[in-house]
Amino acid sequence: MKLDVNVLRYLSKDDFRVLTAVEMGMRNHEIVPCELIDRIARLKHGGTYKVLKNLLKHKLVHHDSSKYDGFRLTYLGYDFLAIKTLVNRGIFNGVGRQIGVGKESDIFEVVKEDGTVLAMKLHRLGRVSFRAVKSKRDYLRHRSSYNWLYLSRLAALKEFAFMKALEEHGFPVPQAVDCNRHCVIMSLVPGYPLVQVRELQNPDVVFETIIAAVIRLAEHGLIHCDFNEFNIMIDDDEKVTIIDFPQMVSVSHPNAQMYFDRDVECIYKFFAKRYNMSFEENENDSDGLEVEIDEVGRPQFSEINKNSGFLDKELAASGFTRKDQDELEKLIEGELEKQSDSDDEGTADEEDINNTNVKQLESLDLSKEDVNHQAGDDKHDDNHQVGDEHDPEEEEEEEEEEEAESEDDPELEKSLSKQRRKAIQAAHRGKRNFASRNTYKDKGGKSSQNSKVHKQLSGW
Repeated sequence: MKLDVNVLRYLSKDDFRVLTAVEMGMRNHEIVPCELIDRIARLKHGGTYKVLKNLLKHKLVHHDSSKYDGFRLTYLGYDFLAIKTLVNRGIFNGVGRQIGVGKESDIFEVVKEDGTVLAMKLHRLGRVSFRAVKSKRDYLRHRSSYNWLYLSRLAALKEFAFMKALEEHGFPVPQAVDCNRHCVIMSLVPGYPLVQVRELQNPDVVFETIIAAVIRLAEHGLIHCDFNEFNIMIDDDEKVTIIDFPQMVSVSHPNAQMYFDRDVECIYKFFAKRYNMSFEENENDSDGLEVEIDEVGRPQFSEINKNSGFLDKELAASGFTRKDQDELEKLIEGELEKQSDSDDEGTADEEDINNTNVKQLESLDLSKEDVNHQAGDDKHDDNHQVGDEHDPEEEEEEEEEEEAESEDDPELEKSLSKQRRKAIQAAHRGKRNFASRNTYKDKGGKSSQNSKVHKQLSGW
């Protein structure tokens, strides 16, 4: 939609009031109902509907009555709101010709009161030529619903923040002046896009300057992701200026190496094709920056020192959250180690408890055999049946040998005492051990028979 600022002269305060009401209603409505616009604008005597007809005539709003009677803002209406705000701030007082058109924005000249010419960039996401914004850009982050005006506003805020930070760190970028909604005001770069330049006096120097800028960006934690001949401006003195920043990502991004290699590949291809440059010889530095070069002569992303700055952290670039990613990874690794240690301790405790439970079961089985043996002896005595007679002296010798064996193994006694203590601690914590569960679940088994034998013995 063509920007015709002549209409701006004839819009009244009520018109801008209704436009602002539609904008406020679009925060949670795709199509804002007329009743809600009237309630937000608060114009007297039903003037809201008259103003909406005037705005619809100038295509500042769009009428939709498919589900209910409502309106939504168009890009032209959003342009007027941003321009009106910036004019009231005194940033500029006149809009000139259009100097650039892209798949995501339009660029115009604006003039200040003192005659200084600035550049105004209006982001226009959602054009037919580029609608894969959700997959190609990360403006939405965790959000699921969106509209194009909101995405354009996010892109403008992101570009303004990157431009301001890069300017403070001495990068060759335009000077960021102000930002409102989807509009960014910056200094006008005197020069031409590199794609329009047919000849260069020193193509080698320009090439080294551009590659050095790519490497320096990576050293400060950022990757341009759209570094090509269309986003590089060059003046008559062959001074390079970089533009277009909303798609920049952090060096911590999962695809950072791919983006870096793609930016470098674009520059190499363009200079080889346009200026007939050959890159067979290996270079060891570019513009004083020591970076290892691969076999073809291109800088390697893995060998770049990324400790010159942390702009990705300061600006929360794509691929880098607000929290430091390295610290988060260390924290996660530490928690995993703690969990593994605790799991190892828990498994060791469980093994000890199981061992004690098994030994308790063995002792129970032995006691059952003794009780059954005693009961059988008593029965044999009552029935006056003669069995095998055991020599008491042999039994005493066997007991003495067992005591001697236990005294000869102090380690066995320590392990038994340790297992006994752990079993007692587990019992105090309210954990039922293996033996207690089995004895509880046993119905009519050996334990119940054992209890019956004990009762018979106590009765006898």
